[in-house]
Amino acid sequence: MPVLRRKALRIVERLAEAGHVAYFAGGCVRDILRGEKPHDYDIATDATVEEIEAIFPRTIPVGRQFGVVIVVMGGDQFEVATFRGEGEYSDGRHPDEVHPADPREDALRRDFTINALFYDPREDKVIDYVGSERDIREGLVRAVGDPDQRFAEDKLRMMRAVRFAARFDYRIEEATFQAILRHAPEIKAVSAERLRDELSRILTGPGRGRGLELLRETTLLGQVLPEVEQMHGVPQPGAFHPEGDVFTHTCRTLDALNEPSVVLAFGALLHDVGKPHTITHTDRIRFNLHDKVGAQIARRVCERLRFSNEETDAIVELVAEHMKFMVVREMRESRLKRLLRSPLINEHLELHRADCLASHGDLSSYYFCKEKLASLKAEEIRPPRLLTGHDLIDMGYKPGPRFREMLERIEDAQLEGEISSREEAIRLVRREFPQRAAASED
Repeated sequence: MPVLRRKALRIVERLAEAGHVAYFAGGCVRDILRGEKPHDYDIATDATVEEIEAIFPRTIPVGRQFGVVIVVMGGDQFEVATFRGEGEYSDGRHPDEVHPADPREDALRRDFTINALFYDPREDKVIDYVGSERDIREGLVRAVGDPDQRFAEDKLRMMRAVRFAARFDYRIEEATFQAILRHAPEIKAVSAERLRDELSRILTGPGRGRGLELLRETTLLGQVLPEVEQMHGVPQPGAFHPEGDVFTHTCRTLDALNEPSVVLAFGALLHDVGKPHTITHTDRIRFNLHDKVGAQIARRVCERLRFSNEETDAIVELVAEHMKFMVVREMRESRLKRLLRSPLINEHLELHRADCLASHGDLSSYYFCKEKLASLKAEEIRPPRLLTGHDLIDMGYKPGPRFREMLERIEDAQLEGEISSREEAIRLVRREFPQRAAASED
């Protein structure tokens, strides 16, 4: 038995020894029935918070008002919750009040049938009040009870339905799907942070391309990310994009990513977001400067979703720079090395790989970069500085805007292999930036 499950079983056993009913609950039961290894175990019991805290020496009161505590056992944490029923959800997120209940009532207040299961590990018995096992067998995401009520209680559940359908390759049950269509405009009431986090789970999880498609089919995408919705139906030149329109390409790019971080996933999501705004029909369909326009749009999206400044800058860089990797073999050595030394180079290359696989399939530039990186020494890609601004002043140059140009020219020469010593750098500066040019600066 896996260690985590053994610890969860011990919690159930200790609750039972104290005279309480206790079951595994929710997603871990679903995963067990699907033949998957749960990443965590939640436990539901008729014990109150006070009784749970009295039984276990190490607890964390994360949600006492909702009957939830964390039990710490051997360094692992387990959510233990009292069986409960709930009142109204005035804020569209939390119940106004909770009350002790039996397991059936607890199951009936949950979001989807696949998450409303209990399992008694002591008796090896599944407890199913809402047809959960049937829906798991049939591959359905179905709201528990009235879907309109479930989504009124917490509007983010609409996006969770999409996530579960994408993750498990399930269908959204028809009544549940229709309820999402009716309530989709209400998703705007959800905080930007919660939307961002749920989008992140969809875009980094299994079936992320289908998740994006489901967001569009449920009309949630147009409410949350209208900039991405606009990519649907935008044609592309067949010679480079036999897969179809910009939206289809984006879905395929997401699917081609290998275990993406949130930054990489959003970089892939938004890498072509500028195309609807730059499309022209000349000799063929073109999207001139779509990378630059896309970077501006990506920044607005990231700011709206309350990404950190660091995450925003990284996502914007992925969008702004993604076209450069198409022409790396034609670049000057200095420009190529500057590109390859980006702190985000691994993300850049993974986005480029997925971008190519989702379209023409030519990975020659990707392998060129990988081989170049493997062959370059650290000092070749980041050479030591040969001269500083103080050195230029000592040489008689007046500080001004040209200092940056002069120092960049020195580094270019290093990267190109033209110079390698301080003396050579001084000669280059005196030759290409004569004193009279510096003297005229004001």
